Amino acid sequence: MKKPDGANPAKLLWFVVIVFIAYVIFKSPGWFMNKPIPGSLIMMYMFFAVVAALLVMTSTDESTQGLFAPIKALVEDPSKKIIRNAVFVIAPIVGALITYNQIKPGFDAPVELRATHPAPPTIMKAYDKTFNLATLENPFRKLQTENPEKFKEAVKEGGAVYFKNCFFCHGDKLDGKGHFAQGFNPLPLPFQGKDTIAQLQESFVFWRISTGGPGLPKEATPWLSAMPVWHTFLSEDEVWKAILFIYDYTDNAPRSWVSANSKKDG
Repeated sequence: MKKPDGANPAKLLWFVVIVFIAYVIFKSPGWFMNKPIPGSLIMMYMFFAVVAALLVMTSTDESTQGLFAPIKALVEDPSKKIIRNAVFVIAPIVGALITYNQIKPGFDAPVELRATHPAPPTIMKAYDKTFNLATLENPFRKLQTENPEKFKEAVKEGGAVYFKNCFFCHGDKLDGKGHFAQGFNPLPLPFQGKDTIAQLQESFVFWRISTGGPGLPKEATPWLSAMPVWHTFLSEDEVWKAILFIYDYTDNAPRSWVSANSKKDG
């Protein structure tokens, strides 16, 4: 049988190549720069790419016939029965696989919307006591003005506590770069600078140290903090003295309710 006119598949192949190139271009930011375009945007871009290619390649009757003639020949030409049957079997299978991959449940971890400094509870329990965090103060802080020598001694004792227990993660320079730091995600908190403990009240720091990672509230999900529950290892005084040390070493002053309220009044 004579081959139908215009059944040359070259133009259809060009259309497939153009669509494939467009897909590669849209996916390349994710492949080469690790900045992928969202899948929904890629679908939208591909829709416009296919429409644009069809508009150009069907601008005349002759070009339209050249593009769709191979498809028409595949359906109508008796000599292509084997190929036609193969296509009619493979196409639904491919479509089913694509659909399955789109709707099957994934096992990827959820997006982590983790609060770095979650709001503390009103009260906390540790050392067989209940603490009101709204009024809790460091019992050694008053020594800074009342008895500077005893304050320095308390800071020194806090430094000993820190270097026995904390510097392995938070670092000997309190910069969050301790020996074990790279093994954690998120990294241990650095205390240097004015954007971490300088923004926190000592009661907040006491709560975080005492209750550790397991004491974090829901907004800190997925609770990746590796901080131990230190109130099971350290005494209450040791925690307070360690807090004195980290503020003193980094030349920071804890935020207080008095200063916060005075700023609001001003």
